[in-house]
Amino acid sequence: MILVRDLRLMPGEGTDALEKRAAKKLGLRPGEIRVAKLVKRSLDARKKDDIHYVCSLAVEVDEKEEARLLARRKSADLSPYREKEYPIPRVETAERPVVVGFGPAGMFAALLLAYAGARPIVLERGGDVDSRLAAVERFRAGGALDEENNVQFGEGGAGTFSDGKLNTGTHDGRIAWVLRQFYAHGAQEEILYDAKPHIGTDVLGGVVKSIRKDILAHGGEVRFFSRLEGLEIEGGALRGARVHAPEGDYLLPCSKLILAIGHSARDTFSMLHALGVPMERKAFSMGVRIEHLQSAIDLAQYGRARGDDLPPADYALSFHFPDGESAYTFCMCPGGQVFAAASEAGGVVTNGMSCAARGGVNANAALLVTLRPEDFSTPELFEGMEWQRRIERAAYSFGGGDYRAPAQLVGDFLAARPSVGPGSVSPTYRPGVVWGELREILPEKISSVLARAIPEFAKKLRGFDDPDAVLTAPETRSSSPVRILRGADLCSGAVPGLYPCGEGAGYAGGITSAAVDGLRCAEAVLRGL
Repeated sequence: MILVRDLRLMPGEGTDALEKRAAKKLGLRPGEIRVAKLVKRSLDARKKDDIHYVCSLAVEVDEKEEARLLARRKSADLSPYREKEYPIPRVETAERPVVVGFGPAGMFAALLLAYAGARPIVLERGGDVDSRLAAVERFRAGGALDEENNVQFGEGGAGTFSDGKLNTGTHDGRIAWVLRQFYAHGAQEEILYDAKPHIGTDVLGGVVKSIRKDILAHGGEVRFFSRLEGLEIEGGALRGARVHAPEGDYLLPCSKLILAIGHSARDTFSMLHALGVPMERKAFSMGVRIEHLQSAIDLAQYGRARGDDLPPADYALSFHFPDGESAYTFCMCPGGQVFAAASEAGGVVTNGMSCAARGGVNANAALLVTLRPEDFSTPELFEGMEWQRRIERAAYSFGGGDYRAPAQLVGDFLAARPSVGPGSVSPTYRPGVVWGELREILPEKISSVLARAIPEFAKKLRGFDDPDAVLTAPETRSSSPVRILRGADLCSGAVPGLYPCGEGAGYAGGITSAAVDGLRCAEAVLRGL
């Protein structure tokens, strides 16, 4: 096949228009193209009077004609195209590797291990996606927090309650296979070619359930409500995992364990540290969620009200100050909601989510300040984690002790005065918000940078500093504050057989990069088997 790049597609046009333009670029008649496959589609809205998609199309023509066209090509827009394959090895072993955590990293590690014939055993401290959805909805409606089955813990990990964004800054060759697996298990076909693919919270539940069923069909096992309590280490090597489960505590023998615990398993981090598993502090970010009307974001990005021919607009902003401080937006959710994401009793945590259609009235994003290890007053390994916890508990007290979140209007925040209620933007966080002054819960290190960053972002995105935009706090779980060290073989140097993996271990920053790291760790395990 031939890849034809830089093809324009106007909003509202069908993909058949791409075939005609590809044929023209190749000097062929449209009928000479046997097969056409959309490979990449990105929206270019830099010029408000010329908004269009830029596409790449893979086309199949007569074999001799293809050779002639490629031999005579003068444009960089034409090149041979072959879909990247991901070879899956086969192993025969009585030893069953263990995967701890069933978020994106653990899920894809287990999927590859199952496809390879290694019959993995997955330990997930939370519940299956159906029980998890019920527990989360009860909590958002004002019920009790389930500390083991919530937005952070359970089948699919924290990513299940998000926009399901799959774009990543990494360029690993495994990404195509990850996207194909999501599509094969129920995600939209658009994720295979959109430059900013997303699945949506309402679709993700069915996707992760389908992946679990596939793992089971290939000999794997998934044990829910099964929390890793400790490791058995003999002679410097891993011998087993101690598990807390509904049927009672037990020892699971294993010599290879992929540790994909996510960024919120604070008790597990502490257990590993007590065992002498090497870790280090790393940079991470905290801040708030910011909400605007989606129509305002559409107007700022498109220069006009959005019609059915365009998707809800998004944005990604960052600013580095001369003094070394920095802030950025993250996990932007068009047409979404601010979500209650606590996992510890007595602490408020916010996150963002949106459904596949992104049809909500508001847009929201994390508005974060970068924190470095040197920003903390002590060299303690878990000082960043304690900052998270102190902010979450302060927010809980501020909200009256019922998991309502502190909120403030942007105009009031910039003027350093408490808010008393909403303006034109209604907050979407449930079980509700309490209005006031966010500086009462946010450290000065964070609030001062946010106050400086918002006007700078407004220079890049008109209306970002809308006085009625809502800040809801705190956003504390954007990434892990520690990294579990591993060597070139992806194994912990202190515990052979232990493979720190994914976002929680400090090696990923989103669904796709975590899934890729899960594959890399599974490959390492398979090499050992």
